[in-house]
Amino acid sequence: MRRLRLADIERLRRARGRTVLLYLTDRCPVGCAHCSVGALPAGPRITDRALFEEIVAGIAAEPRVEAVAVSGGEPFAERRGLVLAVDAFADAGKDVVLFTSGHWAADRCPGWITGVLERSSTIVLSTDAFHRAAVGRTRFGRAVAHAAGAGCHVIAQILDEPGAATFARDVLAEALGGDWERQAEVNLITPLRAGRGREVFPIARHRAVSELGTCPLTGSPTVRYDGVVTGCCNESVITGGGPRGLRRRVTGAAELRDALAAFRADPLLRAVGSVPADGLVRLPPFAGLAGERHPDVCGLCWRLHEMAETGGDGPRLLTALLGDPP
Repeated sequence: MRRLRLADIERLRRARGRTVLLYLTDRCPVGCAHCSVGALPAGPRITDRALFEEIVAGIAAEPRVEAVAVSGGEPFAERRGLVLAVDAFADAGKDVVLFTSGHWAADRCPGWITGVLERSSTIVLSTDAFHRAAVGRTRFGRAVAHAAGAGCHVIAQILDEPGAATFARDVLAEALGGDWERQAEVNLITPLRAGRGREVFPIARHRAVSELGTCPLTGSPTVRYDGVVTGCCNESVITGGGPRGLRRRVTGAAELRDALAAFRADPLLRAVGSVPADGLVRLPPFAGLAGERHPDVCGLCWRLHEMAETGGDGPRLLTALLGDPP
């Protein structure tokens, strides 16, 4: 099994169809005030076990997929689903990347958690000032040690706040020693104004279309535990927002694979992922969007999908320009 570093994960996510995100649960014991998906301790979780098993089987059978990220909510709050998924993906030869707060890290690591970690490639441990009331420095450090001890590469993912990088490096050094960079790395991220984060973080500056560039993540779909498949990993879309064209509902493994193929070939997603935004709005069907401003390229992508829902030649023109999907 490969130990994927952050650069490896980003490279795979930018290659259409090579990665899938499994959104395992809406439940999280931490319940941070800034949660971008609104997960709560009593949030929804897997109830249709047969459907979930079909979803996992469909992802595992997809030959293009090399790596599967598992997130939520808190994946470790969904023991049966997490064990089933990680075992299925590892058995299928796919790298597993876990996103977690580390809330599960007790003094001694339960056997089922060790088993999950041993079959995973990488663990992304998220922490920030919001998390630390429930997952303090000591518990976070234990999570680092447990994951590295099981053979995972560790990515400490933390909001880019004053002192954040120093905190993360200090915890990694305490847990793993002075040569911690052999086993771990730090990833600073910007706050997401989605979910409860809309009430916490300031509104982002709206930028002209010419400033938006491309979105490299339109080739990495998300599959929810309840059978909803989305064309990207935007948190608002995952939780039910955005245009209908970015969501499909499936009832089994075959439908899931059809949905993944459809999103892989989708001309709007392919265009947003490969053509700079100012180039897209030069095309006649989208020229009316040239003067708009958005906080990020997701806003423009939503507008393109809304226009496609009302008809027009945009998708057909993009298919002709882009050629056959990869």
